[in-house]
Formats: sequence, C-alpha cells, structure tokens
Amino acid sequence: MFVNEQIKAREVRVIDQDGNQLGVMKTDEALDLAREKKMDLVNVAPNEKPPVCRMMDYGKYKYEQSKRDKEAKKKQKTTSIKEIKLRPNIDKHDFDVKVKRGQKFLQKGDKIKVTVMFRGREITHPEIAQGLCKDLAEELSDYGVVEKQAKQEGRNMIMILAPKS
Repeated sequence: MFVNEQIKAREVRVIDQDGNQLGVMKTDEALDLAREKKMDLVNVAPNEKPPVCRMMDYGKYKYEQSKRDKEAKKKQKTTSIKEIKLRPNIDKHDFDVKVKRGQKFLQKGDKIKVTVMFRGREITHPEIAQGLCKDLAEELSDYGVVEKQAKQEGRNMIMILAPKS
C-alpha cells in the first residue's frame, strides 16, 4: 500500500475520511488537502484508472489491521498429529491404555496416527494388525472417525483417525 509521497500517479481519485468522493485531482493537490486535515493519503486501489486514494490516519489504520489479524489468528484452530504405536501381540490392558490415550488426543482436537509395528516373522500375519486397527477405530468411534484406512507401509501398518467435528 502506497502512502503520501510514495504515490507515483499524476492524478488520483480522492475519497475523504467520511467516504465522500472528492473527485479526480492532481496528486500534489490531494496531498496538500490531506495535510490540511492532518491525514495521510493512502492508495487503496492502485490498479484502477485513475488510482483511488483515501484520506485516513495511516498509523491508526495499521493498528486496527494488526488487531484484526491477531483476532483472526486466535480463532484459527491448529490440529497436530499424535502417534500411537502398537505391536501385533499387544496385551488387553496395554491396548486399553492406548485407547484412553487416543480418547484424550481426539477430545483435544488432535489427529491420531496409529502405527502397528511388525518385528521378525510377525509381518507374515497382517490380518492381526488389521484387526487391531479395526478394534481401535471401534473403541474410538464416539470420539473420532477413520480418515485413512489401515494400510501396510514397509514393516508398519498405518491408520489415521480424525476427531469428530
């Protein structure tokens, strides 16, 4: 955004601080008029013919803009991906602990990457890992939904769960 002397156009369409159009005038005249009113001349539409300039307090405008940006940033929600690692021969109690951990993650609004790790000959039984992923998804169905189905990638099987909105 160009302000005061940064405006290079010969003529500009001027709008005062109340939103009234003052018409097309030379840039120098518009600058003088803005200075009389103790305002800045701000180019709000540089691509128009002639460019549109508005009289305003530029410092106040920048401050208001930064406040709006901060407010918008507060309202944005960031989701992170938490990982839960399992093994094909996991015990029932350990599985329940992983389910509780998954509930907490989903309630906080985080996604979960469920990884079932194979070691040695365990990789010959991918149906066990499929069953584990399916059981975990069923246990967490009140809190989240399956975003990416269980799929084998190398020596791991990976599934992603997202929180219910």
